[in-house]
Amino acid sequence: MLGIHDYWLFVATGVLLNLTPGQDTFYILGSSMTYGRRGGVASALGIGVGSVVHTLAAAFGLSAILATSSTAFTVVKLVGAAYLIYLGIRALISRPAAIPPPDQPGAARTGLAFRRGVLSNVLNPKVALFFLALLPQFIDTESSTKIVAFLALGFTFVATGTAWCLFLAVAAARIRGFFVRHPEGLANLTRASGALFVFLGLRLAASEP
Repeated sequence: MLGIHDYWLFVATGVLLNLTPGQDTFYILGSSMTYGRRGGVASALGIGVGSVVHTLAAAFGLSAILATSSTAFTVVKLVGAAYLIYLGIRALISRPAAIPPPDQPGAARTGLAFRRGVLSNVLNPKVALFFLALLPQFIDTESSTKIVAFLALGFTFVATGTAWCLFLAVAAARIRGFFVRHPEGLANLTRASGALFVFLGLRLAASEP
């Protein structure tokens, strides 16, 4: 359908990525505990909008370049596979960063929290690279509906990611407290993500064009 294959694996990958603490997670936790629930929710929605921007950029920008060249599409997929393997190895061998302490309380405006969430995500080159690396390998090279497929996968990722971010915003204190008390949870999530990314990269590299 739409030239998408292994959709279940894409969803599982996206969910695991969302659960792995990173820049967005720490931003939402800090915003929620500093500015309250409204500030945290605004931050989460801002990050969701940022992911939409990355989805549109990948769908229209990358698809426009690759629509007429299956060879170029394969090259991009292989480069993406190498990037995923790199992310996976780095996650497997590195120690996860500790959760930073919350900022000092201050006057907050939900609009500012929202804009910072958008910028935090849009200006993060790792998010752009991940979209370009991950999405193409779940789309058939010969698909005639690449743009629609990119959008479908991208918005699936946005939906699961935004749901998790909103949960974080609402339950910030408990979530942060859990990871502070159980730092091994961060390590286990990071290792699981690393193993999955390496698997995806090797799977793509070994597949036929």
